Amino acid sequence: MTAGTTTRRRRHPLRWLLLALVLLPILEIVALVAVGQSIGVGWTLVLLLAMALAGAWLARRETGRTYRSLQRALESGRMPTDEATDAILVMVGGFLLILPGFLTDIVGLLLVLPFTRPTARRLLQTVVAARVLGVGGGSTPGRRPPSAGPPGRGQVIEGEVVSETPPPGAAGPGTARTLEP
Repeated sequence: MTAGTTTRRRRHPLRWLLLALVLLPILEIVALVAVGQSIGVGWTLVLLLAMALAGAWLARRETGRTYRSLQRALESGRMPTDEATDAILVMVGGFLLILPGFLTDIVGLLLVLPFTRPTARRLLQTVVAARVLGVGGGSTPGRRPPSAGPPGRGQVIEGEVVSETPPPGAAGPGTARTLEP
């Protein structure tokens, strides 16, 4: 991979973000005008205010739930991947619910509501796993595809760690030794 390819890949998500930042306000204005023409300006403003208040309440409630489930997972000693993903989704969804606009409210509700969040969680975890493991999709978790080559310079030598550190107080032939050059 050349330096130009790396730079191009890094800029690619920024282009999508810039496009979203330009298109979102335009789409929100179109939706607001359409709703305003259908039900009137006053009712549109009341609906926007009600959605923001209900969204803030819902986001606060779901934040408390996800925080408690995250704490329970940590206390039980298991990896809190679903709980951490839920916390991220509730945070982003709460932010979207507070923004004025119907489209952001719909996406925010999908991220915050407890019965739609599992679908969003699976989607986010799949996207993150694809980015971490590479776009190939056919590789095993934690391994790079053979065609990708080593991630850095040098030669990769596969091996197995027998003992990282000796048990406390152990000294003898089975302990790890450091060789000095």
